[in-house]
Amino acid sequence: MRNHRSSSYTSLVNGVNLFFFLFVFHLHPQSSASTLPKEALPTKSGYLPVNDTTGSAIFYAFYEAQNSNHTSLSQTPLIIWLQGGPGCSSMTGNFYELGPWRLTPSLRKNVNHLELQPNPGSWNRIFGLLFLDNPIGTGFSIASTPEEIPTDQQAVARHLFIAIRKFIALDPLFKSRPIYIAGESYAGKYVPSIGYYILKRNPLLPHSERVNLYGLAMGNGLTDPATQVGTHALHYYNLGLINEKQKIQVEKLQFEVVNLAEAGNWSGAADVRSNMFHFLQNVTGLASLYDFRRYRPYDSDWVEKFLKNPEVKKALGVNESMVFEECSEVVGEALYADVMKSVRHMVEYLVKNTKLLLYQGQCDLMDGVVSAESWVKKMDWEGIQKFLDAERDVWNVNDVLAGYVQKSDNLSHVVVIGAGHFVPTDQAVNSQAMIEDWVLDRELAIYMDDIQMLEITCMKMKGKREPSAQP
Repeated sequence: MRNHRSSSYTSLVNGVNLFFFLFVFHLHPQSSASTLPKEALPTKSGYLPVNDTTGSAIFYAFYEAQNSNHTSLSQTPLIIWLQGGPGCSSMTGNFYELGPWRLTPSLRKNVNHLELQPNPGSWNRIFGLLFLDNPIGTGFSIASTPEEIPTDQQAVARHLFIAIRKFIALDPLFKSRPIYIAGESYAGKYVPSIGYYILKRNPLLPHSERVNLYGLAMGNGLTDPATQVGTHALHYYNLGLINEKQKIQVEKLQFEVVNLAEAGNWSGAADVRSNMFHFLQNVTGLASLYDFRRYRPYDSDWVEKFLKNPEVKKALGVNESMVFEECSEVVGEALYADVMKSVRHMVEYLVKNTKLLLYQGQCDLMDGVVSAESWVKKMDWEGIQKFLDAERDVWNVNDVLAGYVQKSDNLSHVVVIGAGHFVPTDQAVNSQAMIEDWVLDRELAIYMDDIQMLEITCMKMKGKREPSAQP
């Protein structure tokens, strides 16, 4: 989703940007682009056509696993990342969140620079990682005409399905690799939509042409908007960010949003929801609703500055004349009437057929913990009561509290402490541990009572292997 900024703050930042963003990136003598180190180049990047007649295509950047020694490459899991928005580029996820190289500020000769540094929390440490600029018209993706840009989740999923199958066809080894699809924010709709589409389409295809889907992960997702919008007044009030009078004002706006959505006035509902967030932004005075701790919004616009460089575009296989935008207003407008539509019914189908991970940053006020729990407990799924009754366990990484985990059957829910909307940005190593343990079916929670410790001791004495625990 997009950062909300006050006009005065934006003016200040833009003024500072004239100086601050006159930066120089790492040089590498053997690099094909002087601003992009050779070792930071994707394994593959380019375009996956979704319409061979018009030329509309989804841009991709793929990074092979840095270390796949634990298994053969043909069995190494592949994670597909989708950004939110709608209309925001997955290059934000690549260069600002979970990719192998992250844009980082530095000081060189008393001048501020941005440079690419290895990301200690990259999600491609042991998995392949594929970033897709979705839908067409987003980031470096190409929409031959505005009319081709999807206006609903069915069209989004259809394009993604074409693109994913074309990517798999690029290398025979891709065909057998387990595929996991992840994303954040508005991808709380994209991820269930493409997952649902895959599971419905796969049975109609020969085995050799199916997408080998193993699981879906959604971070701080907007999935069931009418339910989620009803949580904000109480959440902000309980945090002390608004008083009772303001809480009542927000509740009125929430009620109006829900009524408009139930009447099928989707654009009207989206308008009022936007007004509600503008009101909350103004009365709280927060720099960002995506993380109430921040004194300034996330610096994801660094990515736009970086990707406007012609040499970087050339290195990624993009036409140098193409103008990169972090978030496309054209795509955002095309999907505007989709904003308040729910995909909860898709999640209800998916959880019966594949494993799901929902995760939230503790400090996100847009699509955070309370927001997610509000729609999860409404799921029409025979396993929902068992999930709600499941223990919520403490989750540690390297013997330090990282968050909380609740799991039952195919559904896992993780709260990441010390993170806002961009969980991998705020908690790189912990987010890496989270995704790796979930994909590999290792237990996230490492709290063990005395009985569990005794059982492990007994197994060791009998020469049995100790159950895998969070490293």
